[in-house]
Amino acid sequence: MYRIRAGSWFLRSVAVALVKTLHEIRAFRVVAAFSAFMGLGGELSAVSLVRAPYLQLGTSNSIVIRWRTDQPVVSRVQFGRALNTLTNEVVGQAAITNHSVALSNLLPNTKYFYAAGTPSTNLAEGPAFYFTTSPLGAKPTRIWVTGDAGCTYNQPDYSGLGLLVMNQSGVRDAYYAYSANRDTDLWLLLGDNAYNLGTDGDYQTNFFNMYSDFTPRAVIWPALGNHDVDQSPADGRSYFEIFTLPTQGEAGGLASGTEKYYSFNYGNIHFVCLDSEFSSVNPGSPMLTWSQSDLAADTSDWRIVYWHHPPYSKGSHDSDGVTRMIQIRQNINPILETAGVDLVLCGHSHVYERSFLIDGHYGQSWEWASTMALDSGSGRPDDSGPYLKSSVAPMAHGGTVYVVAGSAGWAWRAVGLNHPAMFMGVSQVGSLVLDVNSNRLDGKFLRDTGAIEDHFTILKGVGPDPLTIKTIRLSEGNLALQFKTIAGQQYQLQGATQLGPSNWQPVGNIITATGATTQWTDAAPAGTHFFRVVQASN
Repeated sequence: MYRIRAGSWFLRSVAVALVKTLHEIRAFRVVAAFSAFMGLGGELSAVSLVRAPYLQLGTSNSIVIRWRTDQPVVSRVQFGRALNTLTNEVVGQAAITNHSVALSNLLPNTKYFYAAGTPSTNLAEGPAFYFTTSPLGAKPTRIWVTGDAGCTYNQPDYSGLGLLVMNQSGVRDAYYAYSANRDTDLWLLLGDNAYNLGTDGDYQTNFFNMYSDFTPRAVIWPALGNHDVDQSPADGRSYFEIFTLPTQGEAGGLASGTEKYYSFNYGNIHFVCLDSEFSSVNPGSPMLTWSQSDLAADTSDWRIVYWHHPPYSKGSHDSDGVTRMIQIRQNINPILETAGVDLVLCGHSHVYERSFLIDGHYGQSWEWASTMALDSGSGRPDDSGPYLKSSVAPMAHGGTVYVVAGSAGWAWRAVGLNHPAMFMGVSQVGSLVLDVNSNRLDGKFLRDTGAIEDHFTILKGVGPDPLTIKTIRLSEGNLALQFKTIAGQQYQLQGATQLGPSNWQPVGNIITATGATTQWTDAAPAGTHFFRVVQASN
């Protein structure tokens, strides 16, 4: 509801009556403070909230809350661990319109409610305004990923030729419904967050107005896209003025010295955000040197890296023909795969594409070799099984999944989507939902219709999934077993004619797996009752 503060008993009485007739807005309350009598010769002076609060630089003991007013006022944030006990307060020093208040000395993994406004008036308050600090260790974590979202248009065929579909609000609403009963811990933006130039006005219309009922509760971690560079000079100044990002390792990781690229920790996950727009991607450049050092110093279970231009895509941008994408594939991917990065997220190409668990593909698409897929399956537990990694700790060249999620605003349909490194691709609008719980990561591509178009799972620190073992009789007297394996790990086939712990005997030699699946041919005379089991070296 609207809440109005007045300067007289009469006006307060009128305000109370008005309040009873107004409806509560979905996300935030707009509060107007009147400094003079209305209708009695005084001038009306009001303070309005024009940009809802949004959360930045969240850590285990601090957070930054930002918002905007239509005229300069002093900032104030009240906060506490219960909605009705906002006993803590931070007050600014000067009257400003773009407000940024840092809260510190917070408890880890703790929910706080807050109210933002002026020393005399709360402009945003209520049960929708809260945040939860980062945990010190692993906890179930929900991550929303949107790439190339900020277009606002909602048209089934914007081009008139069946080539282009826009539905940013539909993608938003589908996620709101999907995650209605689950708080979003992190929100990753993959660039091109506000079309067409990334000006402050573009961000207001195409981002903040679009997500005003979501920004007060989810910490935003953005990447810079080519449409976020602002007007001439194209230096991205609005992007850097809008977002507060770590430069000195304030949220974990090593200090980068710039907001163009940075890293942070959340529980047992280490995130690295790179810049594919302004920063050099040549070997030995500052960003590549920093990222290599940052990943080498990290000890987290999971490593997720994101930026704008994808290294692999056959969507609206072809990674075989775009120089920037070729350079990224050649120079950045080897660093990430050597560091054991689990997941890479990019936008820019206005489709959804998702790779196999791969390693070592740094050339053009026609140079792809099947051995570069450490697991050529779907990565789905209900199909060929999840992608497996034998170690929870980061493991060099243990395999990486690459996702292009550049269709949170619009999708380009006139594409082949046939890159050989990709398991699948769809020309549909949607967003990516990630859930990380201990040693398990689940990814889902959520359509604007609410349908799950793709899903995959990565499991770490586990052996082969016995449910994926299949037996196939090839011919009389021979049987072939095909089973899930982890490249480099050893396996032994054992056999018995009767079940029992002492009846198993080795069948053949120990083998070392070279890929995600292994086939073993075994002699099995017709009419013989027998059992087979695969035993991993661990």
